[in-house]
Amino acid sequence: MRALTLVADRQLVVAELPDPPPPAVGEVQIRVGAVALNHIDVWGFRGMAFVKRKLPIVVGAEAAGVIAAVGDGVSRFKVGQKVAMYGALTCGHCKPCVEGRDNFCENVGGLIGFHVDGFARELLNMPERLVIPVPDNVSVRDAACAPIAFSTVQHMLFDNAKLQPGETILVHAGGSGIGTVAIMMAKAIGCTVITTVGDDSKIEGVKALGADHVINYRNDRFEHETRKITKKKGVDVVFEHVGADTFNGSLLVMKRGGRLVTCGSTSGPTATINLMQLFQQQYRIFGSFGASIRNIEQSLEKMASGMHPVIDTEVPIEDVEVALKRMESRQVFGKIIVKL
Repeated sequence: MRALTLVADRQLVVAELPDPPPPAVGEVQIRVGAVALNHIDVWGFRGMAFVKRKLPIVVGAEAAGVIAAVGDGVSRFKVGQKVAMYGALTCGHCKPCVEGRDNFCENVGGLIGFHVDGFARELLNMPERLVIPVPDNVSVRDAACAPIAFSTVQHMLFDNAKLQPGETILVHAGGSGIGTVAIMMAKAIGCTVITTVGDDSKIEGVKALGADHVINYRNDRFEHETRKITKKKGVDVVFEHVGADTFNGSLLVMKRGGRLVTCGSTSGPTATINLMQLFQQQYRIFGSFGASIRNIEQSLEKMASGMHPVIDTEVPIEDVEVALKRMESRQVFGKIIVKL
């Protein structure tokens, strides 16, 4: 089978690997149809894995496909069924796993495609418990965006920030993969959405998704513009994933008691905050990493109801380096899909 393999930092090859064995008891075999790219793929491509890992490694952290075979004891799936896959090797036994808080697993064996072999291969075996059925009216391509892009936003906005209908939210980098999803999910419950973009070419696109106000942060300070839009009241929630460049400004644009939820630091991991501002304004800051299987199920339900991911580009497996470089350039609007 073909597999997209990282053999050295910034060096990807399409390798021929042996097919996996038949699925074991409690396992399913999946024929992968689509892999969605994320910034975690860019970090892995650059060699920013944060822990030791052995190369070569098969890449791909987010994907969907169809069941090719089932092992003994599998009852939830049948051959030909569309599925999405959870992206971490959780233990399934610790207290968080039992409670359905999969992304808090105390014995996680690594992130798939980052620390252990990933999804960018034609076939793989997985435990049944880490596989999620895809509704009939959701395509494999769209479902590939559920395990990270959609579910991360679902977890950020509703499990952590507790976004409520009618609130005002600032979504940073509205043209990004998770930014586009955040706009759609917030607008779907009647929120006022303010978003930032780095290029005027993205303005009409984010408006079409439901953004009420768009700020080009390269031309205008988003802090000033957001305060002006909200008549100095500030926003209820900030959806943050940019990092050092925007973090302190994000605190400035929140109402007293506002909530900031963050899942990323692409512009840098370190920021200095004013502690007096933090407690006087009674801000609530949530760090959010990954999502639960329940969040993926919720995301697929939203897709089935008509909330489709925004697809920037679809590329064959051989052109993935071009796609990763496009992500690095920040010219992407939505998600990039790698077709196997």
